Amino acid sequence: MAESLMDIKRQITSTKKTGQITHAMQMVSGAKLTQIERRAGAYQIYADRVRKIVTHLAAAQLLELERQQMAEITSGNVDKKRLQVASLLQQRPVKKTGYLVITSDRGLVGGYNSTILKAMMQMIQQDHKADSDYVIMAVGGVGADFFKKRGINLAYEYRGVSDIPTFNEVREIVKTAVTMFDNKVFDELYVCYNHHVNSLTSAFRAEKMLPISDLDASEVADHPIEYLTEPDPDAVLEAILPQYAESLIFGAIMDAKTAEHAASTTAMKSATDNANDLIDKMSTTYNRARQAAITTEITEIVGGANALE
Repeated sequence: MAESLMDIKRQITSTKKTGQITHAMQMVSGAKLTQIERRAGAYQIYADRVRKIVTHLAAAQLLELERQQMAEITSGNVDKKRLQVASLLQQRPVKKTGYLVITSDRGLVGGYNSTILKAMMQMIQQDHKADSDYVIMAVGGVGADFFKKRGINLAYEYRGVSDIPTFNEVREIVKTAVTMFDNKVFDELYVCYNHHVNSLTSAFRAEKMLPISDLDASEVADHPIEYLTEPDPDAVLEAILPQYAESLIFGAIMDAKTAEHAASTTAMKSATDNANDLIDKMSTTYNRARQAAITTEITEIVGGANALE
């Protein structure tokens, strides 16, 4: 019984240490979540402003593109200049699809990674008949290792995104994605990640980032703004569209990191609560075993005393 009590006591001590570690990790993840939510809020203001500027500048281009497309259909002649001026707006025939899959570099984040990877495999199986129909770009070690183990070739992988990413840090990722699209490595790009809904909830998203197709001139039709452009609107648009595409991808990475920290906070809180519950159960078992041992000792003493009388 003494040995059993010692074993239970060691288990309680070990579980308490584990609970202290998971609680500390929960606090760290919570602090990171608060920080990145504040950073993401500030970025959203910037993204909204950039979107309005790009939409205003592209409004005339979009109308011109529609007019030229109708002219091309009628005449059968393709205006090559139009394709060069607004290449990121052009809907090419889709021969190959690119997927930028964002996961974490580590575990201890609950079902965060498994949700993304399971949804990705289902989407690939449903939408593609051959491996040559798609290209995978992996951001995060968990996703990269997952695809490699299944024999899926990666066109690009990036590990080590910091907990609070900056645009300069992920510039390589976004520029590589835009360059690969320009070089026709793929004809459309989807960014796949877990969208942060709130501290307890996230949802898988597969957003089409390239070509840029979510600019709607009607959004700003009621708020006409005149911009002074140098050298001309076409040149400015050609320069700013890649930057806008890069900002969209960076925003998705920020969103994914926010969801990762939220998942880590929830997972560590659950682990801490489980440790506390286990400690309570083991403490009850320990106290019962200790009381039984004391009762046995008293019974033996009383029995021995009665035997001496």
